[in-house]
Formats: sequence, structure tokens, C-alpha cells
Amino acid sequence: MTIGAFNALMLLLLALGGVAGVSIGSVHVAWPFTAPSDQVIVWLIRVPRVLVGATVGAGLATAGAVMQGLFRNPLAEPGLLGVGPGAVLGAIAVFVSGWAGHMAVALPIGAVLSSLLVLGLVYAAAATRGVVPITHLLLIGIAAGSLCTALSSLLIALNATDWQSAQEIVFWMMGGVDARSWLHVWLSAPFVVIGILVVTWKARELDLLAMGEERAASLGVDVESSKWLFITTAALLTGVSVAVAGLLGFVGLVVPNAVRVVVGPRHRTLCPASALAGAAFVVACDLVARTAHPPIEIRLGIVTALIGSPVLILMLSRRLRLRGAR
Repeated sequence: MTIGAFNALMLLLLALGGVAGVSIGSVHVAWPFTAPSDQVIVWLIRVPRVLVGATVGAGLATAGAVMQGLFRNPLAEPGLLGVGPGAVLGAIAVFVSGWAGHMAVALPIGAVLSSLLVLGLVYAAAATRGVVPITHLLLIGIAAGSLCTALSSLLIALNATDWQSAQEIVFWMMGGVDARSWLHVWLSAPFVVIGILVVTWKARELDLLAMGEERAASLGVDVESSKWLFITTAALLTGVSVAVAGLLGFVGLVVPNAVRVVVGPRHRTLCPASALAGAAFVVACDLVARTAHPPIEIRLGIVTALIGSPVLILMLSRRLRLRGAR
């Protein structure tokens, strides 16, 4: 399949998923949505939900593609540097402080700021005389992620004094795009679009970094500034996505690997294609989450994990068999 055909297919799947996401729900709405109640349901509830799902999927898949290229490891994922757990820690801090109940914007802003703070601390701790070795960054990022997870659990244990508040926190951590509004679209979409444009614009540098830092430097790449740009962009994409949708596992891990098989490793084509595939994947998973067990919605993070983990196992098994055959 050519790159153009793959992108066209992903756009078609995204469009079909979007139409289904707007049309299908617990309340029946009649096309062309002329009734006032239908218009409220469609334009204020379902359309923002679909758009947030597409935005989050595109952001996580692009961040995963960047991290896999930068670390030269197909198992790298967006939360590898502690950014995802950092965003969760910030969101839980907003929950337990009570701000989430007073300002809708408090939770996503707290999550994004916390994720960027964790990234800054990780980067500063990994730096040695102005140089940030990838291995140092990886190890410190994993440790920071574990610390953020422990602190999140501590905050929940100390502050979740009633079932309702504990349920809100746990449900948010499971991931989902239900009850999202146009505010969440405007909080996430511009950052994700800018992030995708940046990594696509700088894709050649990422291709060279994926070959090794020494080779990239010999070909004229400013290695440290490029690493900082890509890591910051991936962190912003991850932080914004987690801020508006909670934790959605396997999107940033499985989607770029699957897309790479079709379009190849060049990031100028891989990143936009991953964004489209990630958007289509999350929108489709959200549709499954809404319709698989009515009237109860399954949390979106559960669906992405249930679909993504078998796909990852199959991909890894196939890769191991191919290597064994050689």
C-alpha cells in the first residue's frame, strides 16, 4: 500500500468513526438534527467528544513515533520520561485540592504544567556539562515516573475520604473522553496540531538522530538542541493528551509501530500517518466503549489496552519469528 493510499484510508476510517460517534449514543437523534434537543446533544456533547478523541489519539501516536525514533527503540512510548505520570500527579493534586469542582480548566492546566515540570526536572538531572545522554534521560525518566505514580497513590490514599471522590479520580485515571466540551477541544487541539507540524518540519533531524547521535552531529545536526526540541514537543503532546483524556495505554506504543510497517521509518511520512491512524484508532475505541455494554460505558483506557495489547503481542511475535527465520 502506498503512503497516499494509507493516509486516504485512515482519513476515511476517521470520517466514518466520527459520523458514527455523532450519530450513535444512549439517546437516539434523528438526522438532520433539526430538533433543538438533538442539536444540543450533537453539537455540545457528541461532536466535542469525537474531536477530543481524535486530538488525543493524534497527539499520543505522534509522541510515540518521536520517542521511538529518538531512543531508537520500538518499545519506547510517550510516558517514558515520566511525563504521563507527572500529568496524572498534577491532575490528582487538582482533584484533591477541590479546584476541579470550581474551574473546568483547572484540571487540564494542572496536568500540563505538572508534566512539563517533571520533564524539566528530569532533563536537568540527566544533564552533564551541557550534554544529556539518552541513557541517563531514560533511566532518570523511569525513576521520575515511578516517583510520580507513588505520590499520586499517596494523595489518593490520604484524601479520597468518600467513595464519590475516589470514583472520580479512578475513573479519570482509567481514561475517557466522555463529558468533554468545546473547552477541552480548544485546550488540546491547537497544541497537538502545532506539535505535529513541528516534528514533521524537523523530521530530517529526527531521522538522523535515529541513526545515532555521532552520525547526526557529523551531518550538521545540533544534537542537544534537537533532542530538547523533540523531547519537549513529545512531552507537550503527551501532557495535553493526558490532561483532557486521562491515561490511554498502548496508543502511543502500538499505532506508530503498526504504521511504520506500512509507510516506512522516515518521520516526514511516519508522523502525519501516525497522527491520522491514532485519531482513527481512539475514535473507534471510544465508539466501542460506548456501545459494547449499554447502558454502562466501558472506560476508554480499558478498551485501548484490550485492543492494543494483543496487537502488540502479535507484532512482536511476528518480528521474532522473522528474525529466527534469518
